[in-house]
Amino acid sequence: MSRRILVTSALPYANGSIHLGHLVEYLQTDIWVRFQKSRGHEVYYVCADDAHGTAIMLKAEQMGISPEQLIQEVSQEHQQDFAGFQIEFDQYHSTHSDENRYFASLIYERNRDGGHIATRPVRQFFDPERQLFLADRFIKGQCPKCGAPDQYGDSCENCGATYTPTELKTPYSTISGATPVMRESLHYFFKLPDFRDMLEAWTRSGHLQTEVANKLGEWFQAGLAEWDISRDAPYFGFEIPQAPGKYFYVWLDAPIGYMASFKALCARTPGLAFDDFWATDSKTELYHFIGKDIVYFHALFWPAMLHGANFRLPNGVFAHGFLTVNGTKMSKSRGTFIKARTYLEYLDPQYLRYYFAAKLVSGVEDLDLNLDDFVARVNADLVGKVVNIASRCAGFIQRHFDHRLVPVHHPLLTSCMDAGDSIAEHYEHRDFARALREIMSLADRINQYIDEQKPWALAKASPEDPQIAEICSLGLEAFRQLMTYLAPVLPGMSRQVQEFLNVKDLHWATRLQPLGAHTIRTFQPLLQRVEAEHVQAMIKASMEDLITPERTLPEPATTPAIEPIQPLIDLDSFLKVDLRVARILEAQLVEGADRLLRLLLDTGAGEKRQVFAGIRTAYDTPAQLIGRLTVMVANLAPRKMKFGVSEGMVLAAGPGGSDIYLLAPDTGAEPGMRIR
Repeated sequence: MSRRILVTSALPYANGSIHLGHLVEYLQTDIWVRFQKSRGHEVYYVCADDAHGTAIMLKAEQMGISPEQLIQEVSQEHQQDFAGFQIEFDQYHSTHSDENRYFASLIYERNRDGGHIATRPVRQFFDPERQLFLADRFIKGQCPKCGAPDQYGDSCENCGATYTPTELKTPYSTISGATPVMRESLHYFFKLPDFRDMLEAWTRSGHLQTEVANKLGEWFQAGLAEWDISRDAPYFGFEIPQAPGKYFYVWLDAPIGYMASFKALCARTPGLAFDDFWATDSKTELYHFIGKDIVYFHALFWPAMLHGANFRLPNGVFAHGFLTVNGTKMSKSRGTFIKARTYLEYLDPQYLRYYFAAKLVSGVEDLDLNLDDFVARVNADLVGKVVNIASRCAGFIQRHFDHRLVPVHHPLLTSCMDAGDSIAEHYEHRDFARALREIMSLADRINQYIDEQKPWALAKASPEDPQIAEICSLGLEAFRQLMTYLAPVLPGMSRQVQEFLNVKDLHWATRLQPLGAHTIRTFQPLLQRVEAEHVQAMIKASMEDLITPERTLPEPATTPAIEPIQPLIDLDSFLKVDLRVARILEAQLVEGADRLLRLLLDTGAGEKRQVFAGIRTAYDTPAQLIGRLTVMVANLAPRKMKFGVSEGMVLAAGPGGSDIYLLAPDTGAEPGMRIR
């Protein structure tokens, strides 16, 4: 039975380039969409650039162009990069569009008229020089707890303390360097708690992955808060109806961009009706693919806004994990922060499509791009197994049998056909890794069959032996089966195979229709081996990109480049610091804190301590820390924080951001061991 499906990926922000971390999501979605289309379903894949916000406004100003010109240029770049990786949207749009303005206003007005919008005054920092209110990320100053300079407005990276921007000492605007002043402004809030019962039922009804639903359960237990959906002028975005000088916060109109993009598709597609996919009684299916870092917006705010505005809710919101490279976060200094365009200059996009698919599962686990494994796996699987079947068999058919296959019947071919059902189940549930393992297992069996039959040996005795035609026809029939299953992952190669095999398409159902007596075309190389030197050249180019980085907002002149040395202490004072080895037993994100992790440490002799550490930017997948050894200040007095009591301090080093490294002692150290 044919299904009608609308699929979206999260919208990339329109102020930077696409990198490999972004591509995890778009490749995952594209593969799933291509699979569904191959099965004969009516599927539409839409996306758009997320084009609003203060950051875009400021970057455009810095570049001396209008925000409209900036987002247009970035959109062109994004679409070129996506096309380079053979990601095929049915519609790619922008949140800065007439359609998005219409739906943002409509959803807001329906929620407002339903009593789900509140207003109240908010006091916040204001930049008197630039005449704009400052979000926390645009404010820095001296930590009110430890005195460290140049700390952001919500937490200290030096001591881990959390606070409000108003508690900072000597605050300054990172935009102008001016000292901010406090001003009051009326803000608009979406009353999320109004939808608690509906959201609890929806999140527990199979629309989310189990681990995501469990995480949301913690948020329900902590209590839902009203959501600030307004920003004051100047702001690049849409003005709130009947509220002059007030603009929709970028995160309100960003997911509405899914609706806007689909509306634009409907406008140019005869017979495609918007209400068929968005009305509350819709019989179609709606799925969102997102990163795990934006679950809160897509699994709480978004369905609540839709429900309050009388639109349908998604059938599924599928979250994926983050990308690491060689086991660590992507790093510009190591050359592993790789832009999509840089990759395309050195490597075939199908290599990455296959490798990501081989690692993607249905859960939210992080995905690691191990570059050595990347080279080995692509060469072994695609070149050494799949392409090898075609290259081994095609020559005999071309040279000795006039490009003509013969009908064959064999249990191996039947097995290949039958495997399509289980492989389809894996694709359907987004367990691409399992699907590819099964496909490669079939490839192993086909290669083994050819090795056992040895057509090259038969050809030495009698090049036109009919048995050779049967062996090689079976090999190519089975190869077509494999490529039918791999077509969603390797669309470029599948088109080459269609040309070589002289077939119209490789849709899923065609696997049940043997080619029989069929004429093929001359075989051409389908895929080259990955060369390790090309990978290294890509890494080098990514490192060199640091010399000419993208244009970003400048730091104000008042920002110190290096933190000043603190007042000197004597040796006796230093010796009072008790440094101990500790093992990390638990590591968790701290809700409401962008830079903190909660660690439970084993300090030896059965003692356990809770420590809040400001290292989330480097270790935002906390599970990777469990079991590791680190060094802690064991005799630091406990400090009560907003999120609990911190009973020590973990030592870390690095320039900050994603480059923060825990200091782990050599093998053989035990919890409780003192560092001298």
